[in-house]
Amino acid sequence: MVMVQNQRIVVKIGSSSLTSDQGGLKREHISFYVRELFSLIERGAQVVLVTSGAVAAGFRHIGYPSRPKLLHEGQAAAAVGQALLMQAYQEQFQQFGIPVAQILLTRTDFASRKRGHNAHMTMEELLKQRVVPIINENDTVAVEELKFGDNDSLSALVANLVHADRLVIVTDTDGLYTADPRHDPSATRFERVEQINDEIYAFAGGAGSSVGTGGMRSKLDAARIAMRGGVPAFVGKVSEAGDLLQAVQGHGKGTYFDTHLHALPMKKQWLGFHSTPDGRIFVDAGAAHALIDNGSSLLPAGIREVEGEFHQGDVVEVIGPDDRLIGRGIVNYDASQLRTAAGWSSEEVLKRIEVPRIEVIHRDEWVTLRS
Repeated sequence: MVMVQNQRIVVKIGSSSLTSDQGGLKREHISFYVRELFSLIERGAQVVLVTSGAVAAGFRHIGYPSRPKLLHEGQAAAAVGQALLMQAYQEQFQQFGIPVAQILLTRTDFASRKRGHNAHMTMEELLKQRVVPIINENDTVAVEELKFGDNDSLSALVANLVHADRLVIVTDTDGLYTADPRHDPSATRFERVEQINDEIYAFAGGAGSSVGTGGMRSKLDAARIAMRGGVPAFVGKVSEAGDLLQAVQGHGKGTYFDTHLHALPMKKQWLGFHSTPDGRIFVDAGAAHALIDNGSSLLPAGIREVEGEFHQGDVVEVIGPDDRLIGRGIVNYDASQLRTAAGWSSEEVLKRIEVPRIEVIHRDEWVTLRS
């Protein structure tokens, strides 16, 4: 049985677990989840809560008959609902003498290394002071194309940011199945998954709730992000007293996503998950193998094609011969130089082009994003 003491656990709870289909908070559900979280805290765990539910909590309160579709209406509902959500959490945690703190984040906060570092330091101090950070997307300012969805990806990014020991994503189904168990009685559950590949993704369906925006696919995306950052994940049900503790201890009602990778340093977290690429480099099979399996740097000889206009020091994506993403890195060439040098040997490049270093991407400035 996994010990809980000194474990750092990030728990994500979605809208469908906290609100009704008609909108508004289910306070008895919030009370239940806070008791479950307290069961970890009293055993010595550090808990970070990532919560959805602001829009669902606020849209009826503001006068909308159903969850709004327009962005500005959703932002208005979130502005009202976020206050209601935090008030409900604060009241419940107060019964156990535990202070809480609100942190609202957007993708922009992760895209900036400085802002991401500041968020990390804030959470570290809160945990040191035995305060529970309650994190949500800042729905009042987030634009649609930069939103986290139902906070699944946000929870994974937070888990990586704080170097969590486990990410627990609470959902209304008890894990990943080979088919939808609500419609197919022969469906079987995956107890453990060690690699999220196309076959695993094929088992994920669409969104399952009218108040939430997530589905099993978005939870797989989140688990994959967490695993790449060295954080194991659990996706499943927490519906009865003791379920959350069981999930953390390895006996939960759901699917465990295991990882053999180590936690990434802050710089590589930013590079792999938060940075904005300025171009793409297409490489051959030899270069792909060297990057993925050997931990080597990328050299000009393995480059087939260059896409976009970037400069030395920019972040670029590297695409393999199967047209799938391999990873991201900080490039040492301008795009124009690299188009010229593509396919050349290192000796030829040194003779004909002036570059700061021969590696197109040095392995210290690289993050692999597929296994």
